[in-house]
Amino acid sequence: MTKPRKSRTVVSLLLDVGVPLGSYYLLKGAFGMSAVAALGWSSVGPLLRTGWGVLRQREVNVLPLLILLANLAGLLIGFGTGDARLMLAKDSAVTSLVGFALLGSVALGRPMMTATLKPWLVKGDACREAAWGRLRRESPAFRKAELRFSAVWGVAFVGECGVRIVGVYALPVDTMVWLGTVVMIVTMLVAFVVSGALGAGPMVHMIGAAVTMDDSADALNALDVVVEVLEAEKNSSLVGSTHR
Repeated sequence: MTKPRKSRTVVSLLLDVGVPLGSYYLLKGAFGMSAVAALGWSSVGPLLRTGWGVLRQREVNVLPLLILLANLAGLLIGFGTGDARLMLAKDSAVTSLVGFALLGSVALGRPMMTATLKPWLVKGDACREAAWGRLRRESPAFRKAELRFSAVWGVAFVGECGVRIVGVYALPVDTMVWLGTVVMIVTMLVAFVVSGALGAGPMVHMIGAAVTMDDSADALNALDVVVEVLEAEKNSSLVGSTHR
């Protein structure tokens, strides 16, 4: 289960980050497009991928839908104004919007990152799924770790927006195209580490402990049944010998 997920993550990063970055420099350098046109066309692939992901989901996930709408609005504004820096700032606006939405969901006690986090921790296992549900109902520590996970990503996205906005209006467009990607990747790596330490890691341990306790309880119940059966057989034998 882990390897296919890691492979999908690598492919997603390549399609959503590597291809648009390479496309920008190819379209601008080899085909002579303007910075605005190159930025616009290089954004089409990730936009279509996000849209397809939203359409194929069986239930509405607010986070990808929010990203899709923000990207689409930013792209239209950028083409309408013809401002390459505004198109770059669009990416920062998307991350800040997502960041504030995540922080708002934490404040409301309904962390948005749960929809992304849960499949990674449950791994399609029925016992882990049951443990997740019980911990969410009964464990304040589990719910706090769940909130911390989304809060870390919210802070990371808002902070990344601030850094990139400064870069967009302080550095050349061609520089900021690749540097903005570097800032995004570094932000995600830091968020992965910190959210793992403060949120996902403790949740993994609590789920594992809950599953172990369930297994132990099942084993004890099975042992009790065996003991009851043996005692019943013993009592039956004693009754039979008494009658004889």
